[in-house]
Amino acid sequence: MFELVGMSSDDYSVESIGQLPPDLFAESCQQVMMHLQGQIPGVDTAELCERFQKAGVQLNLEAVEKIVNIVLFLFRTATKSNWTAGQLVTKLAEGSSKWSKPALQVIQQIWNEQGKLLQSQEDPSRMITVGQLVDFQWKLAMAISSDTCRSLNYPYISMTLKVANSSGQITSKSFEMTIPQFQNFFRQFKEMAAVLETV
Repeated sequence: MFELVGMSSDDYSVESIGQLPPDLFAESCQQVMMHLQGQIPGVDTAELCERFQKAGVQLNLEAVEKIVNIVLFLFRTATKSNWTAGQLVTKLAEGSSKWSKPALQVIQQIWNEQGKLLQSQEDPSRMITVGQLVDFQWKLAMAISSDTCRSLNYPYISMTLKVANSSGQITSKSFEMTIPQFQNFFRQFKEMAAVLETV
């Protein structure tokens, strides 16, 4: 276990970081930095997982989410504590022997290049965000049959939302609605739009 200002994580997650080629880990860190700087709404962990697997790194989505959470926490902590890149890397190395040298070099390089941008922000609490809708897709479909009914022929709306959660990870949420449910949903959106126009 390593601890850094109250956070602990299992060595397996740190070892998972060590499995990543330095360029892919640097890309992950870069996305975290962009999120913390407010340039992107979150880090798409499903997309990162796919990129890792294409590069031959066999990590599942949960492992990738843990990696992103660790990097988010490290950069937020380093910002709040006003650490230099050397101090951050020293704290990590002291906290766990499982950190690989290439991973520590990537963290040091990214923090050297961009850490000052985060530290110079007027309000570090700005880095803590609430969930944000990133993408919204829907389609009309027809349910033809089910386990209990051979012939349904019932229309429904299938919706997929991409949401950046408060920890900065982008997740997809899918659900289905009947036509009356969708009409009610649409009516509520129109009411929200009308209220927003008055603000």
